[in-house]
Amino acid sequence: MAKFELKLPKMGESVAEATLTNWLKEVGDTIEADEAVLEIATDKVDSEVPSEVDGVLIEKLFNVDDVVQVGQTIAIIETAGGSNGSEKAVAESTPSPEVVKEVEKQVETAKQATQAPIENSGDRFYSPLVKNIAAAEGISQAELDGISGTGKDGRVTKNDILEYVENRSSSKTETPQPQTVVEAKNPETAKAQTAEPAKPKAPVSVSGEDEIVEMTRMGKLIAHHMVESTQTSAHVQSFVECDVTNVWNWRNKVKNAFAKREGENLTFTPIFMEAVAKALKDFPMMNIAVDGNNIIKRKNINLGMAAALPDGNLIVPVIKNADRLNLVGMSKAVNDLANRARENKLKPDEIQGGTYTVTNVGTFGSIMGTPIINQPQVGILALGAIRKVPAVIETPEGDFIGIRHKMFLSHSYDHRVVNGALGGQFVKRVAEYLEAWDVNREI
Repeated sequence: MAKFELKLPKMGESVAEATLTNWLKEVGDTIEADEAVLEIATDKVDSEVPSEVDGVLIEKLFNVDDVVQVGQTIAIIETAGGSNGSEKAVAESTPSPEVVKEVEKQVETAKQATQAPIENSGDRFYSPLVKNIAAAEGISQAELDGISGTGKDGRVTKNDILEYVENRSSSKTETPQPQTVVEAKNPETAKAQTAEPAKPKAPVSVSGEDEIVEMTRMGKLIAHHMVESTQTSAHVQSFVECDVTNVWNWRNKVKNAFAKREGENLTFTPIFMEAVAKALKDFPMMNIAVDGNNIIKRKNINLGMAAALPDGNLIVPVIKNADRLNLVGMSKAVNDLANRARENKLKPDEIQGGTYTVTNVGTFGSIMGTPIINQPQVGILALGAIRKVPAVIETPEGDFIGIRHKMFLSHSYDHRVVNGALGGQFVKRVAEYLEAWDVNREI
């Protein structure tokens, strides 16, 4: 018999951890190679972790809701026969007496603590390790909520709480000094020490006839990201009305032949995405990200495409290198990502790395919208509903009134780094590409 370590696989260059949401197998269950053992969740995507070998699950190393780092061992699977190139034997080692003593001390201290147990607070998630350290050091829920986290999405890490404990211990032995402005060696330490107490939330009255519905995990994450974005970026909007009559007529002319040849529908979305990708090449300073006081100019144009899920939430799969795709390739990418988003089959890497986002508010009948920027990007374009409207048409023979297909393009951008001229010129360029659409274009 040999033992195999089932590790959390790499799920994309920007995905460092995941939350264990469900065990699909119990200790003692037989597992086949490629069979799912557990379910995990990143910021927005739920995934399954399959086994690489045949065997029997003999040990679970994490519980549901624990946060697991990429590369960490999640479970132990016992396999028949000796280890081979695809299996890694588990090193059987006994912890040192010092380690055992330290762990026992922390457990005993936590048991004796009289404070209330540490819980996740609002949209703040605390790992089991952070909770254990807080309990062992007698840190209250209010103190923990006030610690500034340096982890992903502001999460409190082990180093954050240990640094807080060290500073708190040293402050107890220091003689009180008059309050003066002191230069802190560590900005994060200063932030934690001078953090203002959380403002009390406005009370919400609930009557006996009201129903209380808990937000979903994804709903909480989206709410946190939206608030964080509005607090980070100075949102400004520019609006352009665009005549898409040529696009409308061209699509009606070719959509049946396209569906017959390619086996899928030609929607308006890939057409709009192509125009956005061209405009981003024309205005590369819209294809940037902000990192503190630095501006990162993205080399690739990766378009995020907001898609609605059956539960009403939104997810943003990313079309990588969108400027390199022709319209057929763009259409296939859009349809594939949209279909798998609705079926919750996106891979974590497919929602990462976006450099600009497009959202179609017209799907829900809205003629325009003011979308919130998807951090750390600096712009997002909302596509309004296409409407038949009377319009003035200019011709060499004079002006006349005609029926045209028009829509509003709503551009939200970060005014910290994108001024009104750039933000307005960019959305106007998108409109120009759509209005100049060649009705005789081959596909």
